[in-house]
Amino acid sequence: MIGAIRALVARDLVLAARVGGSGALSLVFFLMIVALVPFALGPDLNLLSRIGPAILWLAAVLATLIGLDRLFQADEEDGSLDLMAGAPVPLECMVLAKVTAHWLTTGLPLALASPLFGLLVALDGTAMAGTALTLLVGTPALTFVGAVGAALTASIRRGGLILAVLVLPLMIPTLIFGVSAAQSVAGGTVPFGTPLMILGGLSLIAAVVGTVAAAAALRWSE
Repeated sequence: MIGAIRALVARDLVLAARVGGSGALSLVFFLMIVALVPFALGPDLNLLSRIGPAILWLAAVLATLIGLDRLFQADEEDGSLDLMAGAPVPLECMVLAKVTAHWLTTGLPLALASPLFGLLVALDGTAMAGTALTLLVGTPALTFVGAVGAALTASIRRGGLILAVLVLPLMIPTLIFGVSAAQSVAGGTVPFGTPLMILGGLSLIAAVVGTVAAAAALRWSE
């Protein structure tokens, strides 16, 4: 079972490297949002530094949606999803492998690039490191929540808008605790560890519930 999961993760990573697409697009979209907001707010560096973590987290939430609609749709179109459903390995393991590969190509690069983009919103070194850590802990929750919507819309052509409507409300708790943890680094009233632990708990819950729910949605769509 572990070998099958590793093979599927490696397959999706190789396909992402050859085809490109969602990972690079997510980074570009992330950069566009972070770069445009300072133009709208003006040259007030104090204001930018106060709301910088919120800008980065909001940009990460929106960038995570890029490519989610193709998470299962490509396999649905070429018949690979039927083979996965009929394989001796549980479908939940297949879903876990695909979502993990998607996070490695989208969520992880966003978290790693956030310190660089933090310069655009006047964050200091401590705030950039804290925001990057919260994104590293919290983006798996965004990806697993998005996977449920991707499974529900796998058989719908151009279901990206429906996907966004379905999953964005479910991403709000992760956004709230992510911003709270990132802002606490800069001297908030809440200790940094408290919202960070809640954020980690949300990612673990999303990994379990999202995997099971996405697999059930794929079986239902058949």
